[in-house]
Amino acid sequence: MQWEIVIGLETHAQLKTQSKIFSGASTAFGAAPNVQACAVDLALPGVLPVLNKAAVECAIRFGLAVDAQIAPRSVFARKNYFYPDLPKGYQISQFELPVVIGGQLTIQVGQGDKIYEKIVHLTRAHLEEDAGKSLHEDFHGKSGIDLNRAGTPLLEIVTEPDMCSSTEAVAYAKELHARVQWIGICDGNMQEGSFRCDANVSVRRPGGPLGTRREIKNLNSFRFMQQAIDYEVKWQIETLEDGGRIEQATVLFDPDTGETRAMRSKEDAQDYRYFPDPDLLPLAISSDWIARVKAALPELPGEMKQRFETDYLLSPYDAAMLTATRDAAKYFEDCVTFTGLPAVPGPVERGESLPLQGGAMPGVAKTCANWVMGELAARLNKDGKDIAAAPVLPTQIAQIVRRIVDNTISNKIARDIFDALWNGDGDDVDAIIEAKGLKQITDTGAIEAIIDEVLAANQKSVEEFRAGKEKAFNALVGQAMKATKGKANPQQVNDLLRKKLS
Repeated sequence: MQWEIVIGLETHAQLKTQSKIFSGASTAFGAAPNVQACAVDLALPGVLPVLNKAAVECAIRFGLAVDAQIAPRSVFARKNYFYPDLPKGYQISQFELPVVIGGQLTIQVGQGDKIYEKIVHLTRAHLEEDAGKSLHEDFHGKSGIDLNRAGTPLLEIVTEPDMCSSTEAVAYAKELHARVQWIGICDGNMQEGSFRCDANVSVRRPGGPLGTRREIKNLNSFRFMQQAIDYEVKWQIETLEDGGRIEQATVLFDPDTGETRAMRSKEDAQDYRYFPDPDLLPLAISSDWIARVKAALPELPGEMKQRFETDYLLSPYDAAMLTATRDAAKYFEDCVTFTGLPAVPGPVERGESLPLQGGAMPGVAKTCANWVMGELAARLNKDGKDIAAAPVLPTQIAQIVRRIVDNTISNKIARDIFDALWNGDGDDVDAIIEAKGLKQITDTGAIEAIIDEVLAANQKSVEEFRAGKEKAFNALVGQAMKATKGKANPQQVNDLLRKKLS
């Protein structure tokens, strides 16, 4: 506790527009160098920028999604600096009057019973254009310039220095990453540069003034972000304890060495000589425009999480897991809907044909949640797939749940059916049950006969159970399930076995 860590993040989210922010050139990824750079992007003499309305609406959507203020009037400015991949010699950005002011994100930090919530406050979010890209490979010792990215619309999202560990910084970055994808303004593809973070890191004595910060540029993975911040913190503390000084600088992280290295001294705002761009009028955003964008916003994660807890009686943990991404939330709700069954336990409707126990419907929503967070999530993780590309569809999970609820199959058999669906060995749950003879045995007489055989063949376990060893009972249940090849209803096996043993 001799040092406090202070971290703020600046994130560049590439907006999902078909054309660039000030020209009609395409923003599609992967084109050959310089084929998507038009006269405006190249800054040829006489060209003028024209603002992309879709980019502005993306910014409004973000502001609404983080409870920020949408500025009724904002101004574009020229940020002046020289770099080979910046054709104009300046970048069009926003400085004094950004489009989004303030806002906040609530993050969850930690794991298990050590999770805590924290609010990260946002300073601003402003629109700007991206620069081109310098290429340093396969040019016979020279560098090339690809201007396809020049003019690509970005939303730069800046936080207050609210985070005090690399873990908090990564939790914020993941929450922001999920949020911009949820509201549909950014595809979040970090490998393609659609979501890039800069971390401003400093250390100070507890309660002392803020230390000198160093900015780690272009962190394009959460793992690298954690490694880079941890190294930078360690380096700054060691430097100060050895009597050195921290100089404000821009640094890069080398994933091969796990170290940060200085790239240049850090510029301040005055170094960029900001001034309003004379080619662009101030951006006016009316309250009617904001209302239209708000009406088109999807249900936000926090609202959906609360609804899942209220309507589906899910725990806060389950609801948070299922609303981590919009695709996961939709998959879960589709599962519940396609079962055609009441989502939560309740009185049985008159005329209900399913064989229910205890006069109440099982918790279908909880069962679906368990399948999505359990079996499905495990297979997705193992195969490196996103839930949107899952081979097993929500309709198929719903079929499995229906057959569990009506006692056609057991949970063990259900997992076998899931494996068959995942591997492409059929696409209809009922057809797989029929073809493989997987229907659960629920006939009491048949199960009793099997239990009698198990008891006769396992007298030692019977005696151990009667001597007070509960493990012996589990062994007998296992033998009974084995004898039925897992097809017997497990609850019936348990009930009948206990009845006979007593």
